[in-house]
Amino acid sequence: MDVLVVGGHGKIALRLLGLLAARGDRARGLIRKPGQAADLEAVGAIPVLGDLEADASLEAYVKGADAVVFAAGAGPGSGAARKATVDLGGAVKLTDAARALGVRRYVMISSIGADRPEAADGPMLPYLQAKADADRHLIASGLDYTIIRPGSLTDDPGTGRVNLTTTLGNRGPVTRDDVAAVLAEILHTPATIGTVAELFNGETPVPEAVNSLHP
Repeated sequence: MDVLVVGGHGKIALRLLGLLAARGDRARGLIRKPGQAADLEAVGAIPVLGDLEADASLEAYVKGADAVVFAAGAGPGSGAARKATVDLGGAVKLTDAARALGVRRYVMISSIGADRPEAADGPMLPYLQAKADADRHLIASGLDYTIIRPGSLTDDPGTGRVNLTTTLGNRGPVTRDDVAAVLAEILHTPATIGTVAELFNGETPVPEAVNSLHP
């Protein structure tokens, strides 16, 4: 499987690319800075240079993919304008490119709270609104989507056990290792198409949790 991960130098993305490469997929990561290429190559991934914000279309990078993953984000230090161009605009560009090229499979890293962005305030409000709008655009696109909303991210070692639930509105931590493992499993599990799920640390082995996820 050829998988393009947008936001390829992110902490979850690098973990995911490494897992995909290890299982024999053609793992490609879209990055903006040439200096990031070596980190992707170190995990067995193929760096693809492009600018998520400046490029009018992402079709040149999506071409040839069997699936795409949106793992980009403007980051906690960014203002509302960049959240609009990256977290929303970038996700929309990827959705539109996938539709234009007939790339059906799209996995989105969203956020806890994107189901109720109006409940947030301060800097979280524009972030969650961007995530909510990006999710809605993807759902309306007709693509084969899976949307994952991880809890509070940690760099603790993964356990391979998670709580993956379609009941929304929960809170809790989850390791980046386990998020990446769930995403890798989802890409190879068509039964997860059409689902929106929250992800936390838990007790269910990743393959079992993913296989139980269905619309």
